[in-house]
Amino acid sequence: MALRPTLEFLLYQWLKADGLNERARFADHSRETFDAVLDTCERIAREKFAPFNRLVDTQEPHFDGEKVTLPQATHDAQRAYAQSGMLSAAQDYELGGMQLPYTIEAAANAFFACASVSINSGMLTTGNASLLMAHGSPMQKQVFAKNEFSGRWSGTMCLSEPQAGSSLSDVATRAVPDGPGFESDPLGARYRLTGHKMWISAGEHELTENIIHLVLAKIPAPDGKLVAGTRGISLFIVPKKLVGTEGELTGERNDVALAGLNHKLGWRGTTNTLLNFGEGKYPVRAQAGAIGYLVGQPGDGLRCMFHMMNEARIGVGMAATMLGMAGYYASLDYAKNRPQGRALGTGGKDASQPQVRIIEHADVKRMLLAQKAYCEGALALELYCARLVDEQHTGDAQAADDARLLLEVLTPIAKSWPSEWCLEANSLAIQVHGGYGYTRDFAVEQYWRDNRLNMIHEGTHGIQAMDLLGRKVLMENGHGLALLVGRVGATVQKAREVPELAIQAEALALAVKQVGKATQAAWATGVPGEALANAVPYMQAFGHTVLAWIWLDVALATLEWRDSLAPDATKSIAACAGRMCANAYFYHYELPRIGAWLHVVETRNQTCAAMAEDAF
Repeated sequence: MALRPTLEFLLYQWLKADGLNERARFADHSRETFDAVLDTCERIAREKFAPFNRLVDTQEPHFDGEKVTLPQATHDAQRAYAQSGMLSAAQDYELGGMQLPYTIEAAANAFFACASVSINSGMLTTGNASLLMAHGSPMQKQVFAKNEFSGRWSGTMCLSEPQAGSSLSDVATRAVPDGPGFESDPLGARYRLTGHKMWISAGEHELTENIIHLVLAKIPAPDGKLVAGTRGISLFIVPKKLVGTEGELTGERNDVALAGLNHKLGWRGTTNTLLNFGEGKYPVRAQAGAIGYLVGQPGDGLRCMFHMMNEARIGVGMAATMLGMAGYYASLDYAKNRPQGRALGTGGKDASQPQVRIIEHADVKRMLLAQKAYCEGALALELYCARLVDEQHTGDAQAADDARLLLEVLTPIAKSWPSEWCLEANSLAIQVHGGYGYTRDFAVEQYWRDNRLNMIHEGTHGIQAMDLLGRKVLMENGHGLALLVGRVGATVQKAREVPELAIQAEALALAVKQVGKATQAAWATGVPGEALANAVPYMQAFGHTVLAWIWLDVALATLEWRDSLAPDATKSIAACAGRMCANAYFYHYELPRIGAWLHVVETRNQTCAAMAEDAF
């Protein structure tokens, strides 16, 4: 894959990830072991995932009323992924993990997302198990998390309901104590759950021995009513098949039933389900309700679940990035080989002249360069966030806390920006292919369909925007935003000293001031309805500013590396030129967009919010 050189540059020349082995947790590793992991994942992705991407799109999961059938290729790919150890790559040795930096894990997983995002559903299993490692009891870690990390079992997250998508305060699934002694079950306080969950990825299949659902539900108050809002939400482990304290299957099926499969625009290789809990299809011990085990404290479910949701949001951002990258590689290859038209200024209207490849046309170069700027910039952002995770876990106290706050601010951008702009990259990839682009003879139409889901996955664009402007930039008295501004400022100062980048440094400094001014103006009246009416344009401007910073920082590393290369290192020198062009593109074509977005934020424009329903 053309991906490997880009990953290696970002990891080693920019982020200096090979220096992480100086930390105690990663002391057994080296650049060689990191590269070995990348080698293994690249090979598995090439052999077990990429050849079957179209197959799993056309042979969708099938439900016969009892079980879901998936292509054999999916079983083979999932088995190879589990055997690679990537499900537990960042976990302790005692859990069967490799104690890899999360930065390396994220980079290695990029190969699978690029090869077939629809086959690769390991993200949720890892997130599920990681949540239990953070909030579960010792027994829950041993029985559930460990078996998920090994690949023996898989995991899901069950938040949304048919009547409550992003509005989790309206969750209606109920959990009641399972009779006398319910609190003394060694697997956790035992409850009976009844309700419905919607949009559950990998909610039913035969890929693993068991499926571990993490379910948000409400424990009724003494009067039998559910507590309004999110403070009444608790979190439960609800296994598809009941298990014992040694991780053995008891032979009993829990009362979790598949009501049906959702047939999606993209990601067709992954089952997406409506699950019924406690409907009585699989009654357990002649009682109503699915058995679930409480995680953490009652009413603490949403806080626990956010551990998995935030991991999933970064995972969605990486998936969106790699789908954009796959489309970019496909359209680049097509443009290099497709003859069409003549060069302008050299007999462009003379049909007797030979045709040129379309990559020689300026507008095709524009579309390719836009894709490169979006996708490689997004990849750098995702890896930067992964590097912050390592800092949060292994840095000193101050560095760890700074990383935590920066992640809080950047997570909505890490999820939303690639899902919007790498989708745009997929649209441009179709355009480069012309009429062939919207046929199924070429892969780019599938990449677009797969990527269109990511603006909705794990919180819609609007939800992410309200989280950013309504909470993240304000939290802890704006300290997280101040930290980000400080890091951007440090990059600006370095770039001012480099003639090639000085103008871009000033443009970025101005953009940061514009975002800061708009943030203050949005909240000038203190009225949330006014401040958040244009939260999405704010997020778009904020995201573009963050990506401009990422690109400028990458450009600094590019110039430093270029100056160290031997004159005959032609491929590396060309790669440096490509990154510098992508950086220039972003500053000429993309960063200027923020003015229009921020204008409606600053003025608290109410055009959209004030539109009367009957006027539509």
